Amino acid sequence: MPAGKTTTIRSTLERAARKRGFRLIAGADEAGRGSLFGPVFAAAVILDESAPIRGLRDSKQLEPERREVLAVRIRERALSWAVATSDAAEIDRINILQASRLAMRRAIEQLTPVPDFLLIDAVKVDLLIPQKGIIRGDAICPTIAAASILAKVARDACMREWDAVYPNYGLCRHKGYPTPEHFDALAQHGPTPHHRMSYEPLRQLSLFGPGPEAAAACR
Repeated sequence: MPAGKTTTIRSTLERAARKRGFRLIAGADEAGRGSLFGPVFAAAVILDESAPIRGLRDSKQLEPERREVLAVRIRERALSWAVATSDAAEIDRINILQASRLAMRRAIEQLTPVPDFLLIDAVKVDLLIPQKGIIRGDAICPTIAAASILAKVARDACMREWDAVYPNYGLCRHKGYPTPEHFDALAQHGPTPHHRMSYEPLRQLSLFGPGPEAAAACR
């Protein structure tokens, strides 16, 4: 989408839920599933019908500055919102899918008031609340899109903080994703305690240790 475009995706799924009698509809989404480093973040949001927010879209379709602006508006206007995480150790122990579901559940459990219906990007969570998993939900559902924006903004901020701790890895630029810069840093310096060692590039790295062989193996 061109920069500056503010068309908002339609609230079709939210309206359908309200026709069924639900009133506190929460959207949930995650950010960082494909990253090699750090927690997966999740957010949950109950939007306020009386305080609409223009321009809600899948966070990946928005420029970083626009995401930041929308995140402020979501936090100001939503009935309730929350962000939660599942860290790298937990991801390695239970796998990224289950860690993502767990982070979303943690975010939803923080919401006040308690939602009576959930719209979730792609999956379902282990909560006794009526819910619907929507494939590419962040692209077609404003409530999920709002959650995707909060999760992405929170995770990007976390990566900037970790960049100061591990300045040799370029985390503020690639946010932990598998880029050539990241692979080169891993080959030279090895993984940090916050890398996801269950991911294939990190497993390959553990076989070789830092050096040229590792750089070739983990690409």
